[in-house]
Amino acid sequence: MISLTATVQSAGRGPCALAEAQPAHRSLHLLGGGGISCGIGDFSRLLLETLEQDGAGGHAGLTIEPRDFPLARVWKAIGEADAVVANFPLVAWKRALFGPVAAFALAAIRGRRRLAILHEWQGMHRLRRLVLRPVLVLSNRIVFVSPQVREELAADPFVGFLASRAALMPLPPNLASPDATAGSALRDRLVAARDEGRLVLGHFGSIYPGKQPEAMLDIAAALKARGARPLLVFIGSFIKGFDGIENIFREKVAALGLADDVVVSGYVASAAELYGLFETAEAFAYVLPEGLTARRASVLACVQAGRPVVVTAPARADEFDHHPRFRDLLDSGAIVLAPAGSCPDDYADLILAARHRPTAKPDLDKLAWFDDAAGALRSLILPLPS
Repeated sequence: MISLTATVQSAGRGPCALAEAQPAHRSLHLLGGGGISCGIGDFSRLLLETLEQDGAGGHAGLTIEPRDFPLARVWKAIGEADAVVANFPLVAWKRALFGPVAAFALAAIRGRRRLAILHEWQGMHRLRRLVLRPVLVLSNRIVFVSPQVREELAADPFVGFLASRAALMPLPPNLASPDATAGSALRDRLVAARDEGRLVLGHFGSIYPGKQPEAMLDIAAALKARGARPLLVFIGSFIKGFDGIENIFREKVAALGLADDVVVSGYVASAAELYGLFETAEAFAYVLPEGLTARRASVLACVQAGRPVVVTAPARADEFDHHPRFRDLLDSGAIVLAPAGSCPDDYADLILAARHRPTAKPDLDKLAWFDDAAGALRSLILPLPS
């Protein structure tokens, strides 16, 4: 099923007029369907909503469902836009990328601009990179949310040349701290653990190999060895894939003797419940092999809880040059950087030092951050020369 989230004006046009349709929308955004939610999917919709509010012309959304591609409707929707925009990778398209590839191919045939917003590259499974390469080849511009991701694509032996089509966009947080939080059974458990003197250490986001969940377990083991009585809570769920990450994770929990010290929340639907969990943590931590990058929206979500976030230092000095709002958070001390190559004991030192440090919730205006992202995209949504 494909549905338009904005009305396409087509009254009075017959079949012969379809190929000559004049653009009615400045941009057409491909959205994931199937009722599957993910951070990048949420970003896609919020970015479209921000663009729709700019008053400078229409923007539309086109939802592409797996195993259904009504060619005539897609052809018409593309013909009524100046540019086609899609974010990658979306969980909803994990096993059904024919639709986005076909849409970009049709946009090329119709002479429309094609913009691919690429949120990650090397961290994806090699099969996902394989099916994404045709989309990138068909793109006029590839918009990166991080210079590190641009560098990863440039190193690809097959499509590295496409990095020359790069533009940068500042990534806003997908979540905003709500006015009020909500309770849950897990929140009650975490509050009770803190009342008992345990160190509640948080880690938010989907659980997959690129976020080094096993390294987090090593940190918990290091804290436990010091008598800190940690309770490591993963607020999120495992990404189902080909890596067997959940089995590997569970086996390591058992091997390290952490069965009573690690909790996985599973998917949490509401921001109110999420931040109800966040506020029970004394600190958050991330071990990132590539270092902190501007694409880590999960770090932005945690910072809003007013708790210190200990994370691997950026590998690139220019990582946040395009993202001054993220740079301000680093400069304020809300994010504590661990030097690259730090061992679990080093992270434990930083966490123990940060847990009692006074912190405050940053005044983070989510709408302003999305305005920044939309502004970076507006200049790229231009019709191709005739």
